[in-house]
Amino acid sequence: MFEKKPLIGMVHLKPLPGSYHYNEDFDSIVDFAVKEAKKLEDANFDAVMIENFGDAPFKKEVNKITIASMTVIAKAIKEEISLPLGINVLRNDAIGAYSIAHVVKADFIRVNVLSGVAFTDQGIIEGKAHELAKLRKLLPSKIKVFADVHVKHAYHFMDFESSLVDTVERGLADAVVVSGKRTGAEVDIEKLKLAKELVDVPVIVGSGTTYDNLKKLWDYADGFIIGTWIKKEGDVNNEIDIERAKKIVSLANQLRNLSEIYI
Repeated sequence: MFEKKPLIGMVHLKPLPGSYHYNEDFDSIVDFAVKEAKKLEDANFDAVMIENFGDAPFKKEVNKITIASMTVIAKAIKEEISLPLGINVLRNDAIGAYSIAHVVKADFIRVNVLSGVAFTDQGIIEGKAHELAKLRKLLPSKIKVFADVHVKHAYHFMDFESSLVDTVERGLADAVVVSGKRTGAEVDIEKLKLAKELVDVPVIVGSGTTYDNLKKLWDYADGFIIGTWIKKEGDVNNEIDIERAKKIVSLANQLRNLSEIYI
């Protein structure tokens, strides 16, 4: 997957059953998610990831109805597109994400706090590395774990370097995600450089990638999770604008071609 520095497009799910803002027919939520995923495939994104973005205020671990809802949505998307699929269950339900991924045969999950401790608006969130490792042993699969280091919307006690190394060596992450401070915020390029120096797993930009900064970030990352910029008017709360999505894919292809020339 990382041979070509993939663009991973976000499908931000509408408020799901059981969440505070849920007020729609569930079938329409499923249909919307599938349409968003199809837009990403039509724009030639390399992978799709879903998350329960509309469920704020979030819980550390979600209710069973959320797991059930996301499983239905993930399965519906898998049936309609051929791209790799990822699952992120906010705020930090690694077990839920892996369980969904396992039954729908998804390809990866994102875990916001795999290792260490984060101080968040949901309270203190502790890493889930041990519990997830046990589940991976019980339910073996090819599902990869993409783990945030100093996840956004949080404060962190450990320094970035220690958190980075522990997430890979002790948390068993297959890739690390480095983000800005908030959704849509640009990543600190110095942190990307440090991550590339210190760990031997892929380094993924987790927020703030845009058409204007992709070229600057390209050499310091192995993949890009893109959500906000590809929405209409660059507003994370809007639906995906396929023309914006195609535009950033076109730029990525140009950068890939340039990289091949200079290899």
